[in-house]
Amino acid sequence: MLSIVVPCYNEEESLPFFVEEMEKIATKINHSIEYIFVNDGSKDQTLKVLRELHQAMPEKVRYLSFSKNFGKEAGLYAGLQAARGDLVTVMDADLQDPPELLPQMITMIEQKEIDCVGTRRTTREGEPPIRSFFAKMFYKLVNKFGDTEMVDGARDFRLMTRQMVDAILELTEYNRFSKGIFSWVGFETEYLEYENRERVAGETSWSFWSLFKYSIDGIVNFSDVPLTLASFVGAFSCLGSGFALIFIVLRTLIFDDPTDGWPSLVAIILFVSGLQLLCLGIIGKYIGKIFLETKKRPIYIVKETEETQQNKKVTYK
Repeated sequence: MLSIVVPCYNEEESLPFFVEEMEKIATKINHSIEYIFVNDGSKDQTLKVLRELHQAMPEKVRYLSFSKNFGKEAGLYAGLQAARGDLVTVMDADLQDPPELLPQMITMIEQKEIDCVGTRRTTREGEPPIRSFFAKMFYKLVNKFGDTEMVDGARDFRLMTRQMVDAILELTEYNRFSKGIFSWVGFETEYLEYENRERVAGETSWSFWSLFKYSIDGIVNFSDVPLTLASFVGAFSCLGSGFALIFIVLRTLIFDDPTDGWPSLVAIILFVSGLQLLCLGIIGKYIGKIFLETKKRPIYIVKETEETQQNKKVTYK
């Protein structure tokens, strides 16, 4: 069986197009297919569309609906937990992930005996230039600072064996960054390249600010280099201040030339204070991650599935 995990947030317009395209591809795949849609607290009619899809294809379509928006990472984790297939793929509902690549991906896994076939975009056409620039900078920074290599342009769209999916599910951390987790668990992976595609319908829920915060989480979750840099900044500032103090004292003793530059003194104080706040912010980010992990809160809460629709049973994971 092939399990197709699809996180959804306000995708009522895209879902019919997605299923239509996937059903065309299904005829070219020698596997039975199950769809696992995860409704991540959508504010539109996504849940209604999922109910209708399940009624139309009860043997194929399964869904989970969260009690609120827990984020795409929670949606991915929930979908992977629910997947029953020997092969599992993660896709977006907006058709930016080309479904026609799936037959080739399955062939690669079966013939080359690899564990995962990922996809990566070779172009970023259609994206704002500022977003493309920061995306490239993110991959450069995370690969330079972290021990886990992440492929520039890699998408969440990938086909994985059951063994790799089980390994991913072993990582139950609350602060999740799937691109890093996919890479961290290892397993032999090859990538297929394709050109960027526009959404088939609807609007993206990812703003520049949300992507920026997501990238910060990716760096913090897989690298402690920011903490090391904060330590170096503090040490450099301390040494610099010490040398400056010695210089001022010696100059006063030798040349009787006291320093009376009040504006420069204020500027130095503000500069050093800014460095301290920056370092405290970096440390605070890591402490915040620890704080959330120690709470042991569930990664997501399921309000409804195709099986519990009648009694509205609430489950926790």
